Amino acid sequence: MIGLISATAAGAAARDRLAAAWPDRTRVYEGPVGDAVRAAFAECEQLVCFLATGAVVRLIAPLLGDKSADPGVVSVDEGGRFAVSLVGGHGGGANELAREVGGLLGAEPVITTATDSVGLAGLDTLGLPVEGAVATVSRALLDGEPVALEAELRWPLPALPVAARGAYTIRVTDRAVEPGEREVVLRPPSLVVGVGASKGAPVEEVLELVEGALRDAGLSPASLAELATVDAKADEPGIVRAAERLGVPLVTYPAEELAAVDVPNPSEAPLAAVGTPSVAEAAALVRGGELLVPKRKSAASPAMATCAVVRRPARGRLAVVGLGPGARDLLTPRAEAELRRASVLVGLDQYVDQIRDLLRPGTRVLESGLGAEEERARTAVAEAREGQAVALIGSGDAGVYAMASPALAEASDDIDVVGVPGVTAALAAGALLGAPLGHDHVSISLSDLHTPWEVIERRVRAAAEADLVVTFYNPRSRGRDWQLPKALAILAGHREPATPVGVVRNASRPDESARVTTLAELDPATVDMMTVVTVGNTATREIAGRMVTPRGYRWQEEPK
Repeated sequence: MIGLISATAAGAAARDRLAAAWPDRTRVYEGPVGDAVRAAFAECEQLVCFLATGAVVRLIAPLLGDKSADPGVVSVDEGGRFAVSLVGGHGGGANELAREVGGLLGAEPVITTATDSVGLAGLDTLGLPVEGAVATVSRALLDGEPVALEAELRWPLPALPVAARGAYTIRVTDRAVEPGEREVVLRPPSLVVGVGASKGAPVEEVLELVEGALRDAGLSPASLAELATVDAKADEPGIVRAAERLGVPLVTYPAEELAAVDVPNPSEAPLAAVGTPSVAEAAALVRGGELLVPKRKSAASPAMATCAVVRRPARGRLAVVGLGPGARDLLTPRAEAELRRASVLVGLDQYVDQIRDLLRPGTRVLESGLGAEEERARTAVAEAREGQAVALIGSGDAGVYAMASPALAEASDDIDVVGVPGVTAALAAGALLGAPLGHDHVSISLSDLHTPWEVIERRVRAAAEADLVVTFYNPRSRGRDWQLPKALAILAGHREPATPVGVVRNASRPDESARVTTLAELDPATVDMMTVVTVGNTATREIAGRMVTPRGYRWQEEPK
């Protein structure tokens, strides 16, 4: 919960905007400011104080205890110009909260933690349990000291400026090892414990069994991802409460699915009871992995619980990111977040240059020139299969005539794939032209490098006959100068010569240009590959120099 505190009418107005936007996340504290801050500090995970920074410092100073437990505190000035991450930037989430508050209120987030200031990923912000000398190793990274990454498990981490060897170490492991003086240990959620239990098995017996299995195998409970069992035990109190106390989800599977899993220690007892010869081992192994602890029984007599431990392989992550048409302010916040999250960036060299400044130090960049789309797709998928966090970038929307199709054609279900939408050229051009896409519309690429012209022509004819607004991508190049005139001629057979046509070049970039002409007057020679051509339908009109397609034909009926 986020506590909201204000002292003036201006602060209360901004406070109420935040409360209205986040009704389930926030709680407004009224009354004297000192009392409100003390109450919110004790009851909430985070605070947003609409007060002067100095005032907030004085109010919270006596309340501060340990940075690992204190709430994150953000201070917003009376004018709503700045959202200052004051306390708990990493551990309390104040840095991210400042960005969120700034985005909602139009305030500039002010973040002064050292790693964030220089673009480094904070070791305590990676979403993994972390142990050891976080401050010491972070300082070494900031100072450019060699820090070695020892990844016993491949895991999709953000970029870190690490070396092959160093006096400092970042270790990625699920083993129960103690960090050294100059070492940070990251605990990936790699372990799954399958659990079987008789009806009425006590939670203490289940917990003791699970914790003992991990301890005896030298594994860290911090890397436990989930408990798994058969559907028939989904409501078994001992298992349900054990998962709750361990702080992990309980995942269940149908008996017939578990029965198909090959296990080393099948048994007749669970087969008779729940319909599968194995619960613990099968539930742990059903999604693949390495069996680290075979089925073992609890120490009680009679034993009422069994468990098995499996290490699941890390799944690499591929984010297919649309960068938009080129302007930085049309790059979405989600796209920026994915660029910061990636340890490997794959893309066309000119697109990489657009966003190179957003990459974290240590990001490995794999760039190539025009005409290598399939190669880039294969490279990105291969890197993800190696357990990396990969961002594959394309202009506009990556799913529209861009990199998503070849990448997903290469990818299988052994990696996680995330699509990040972007503003595609048709939308960027449409915004400059007016409202040409106000009714049904279609986008057609005139490039016949990958699609036979016969197919393209059939699609153009269908759009012409259906009276759809048409946006042409890849309309004309030096080697393809006849396709656009041919397509326009097809449309001209179904539309008036005065039909509005929008021509936009380099939409949203410094040298952008946009003009409205007609189907009869458009000169194809003025069009190139950086241009988008939008041809209106029979209802499209030019109004005050803008293309407008009404939302419905009935709106155009003459009054009787």
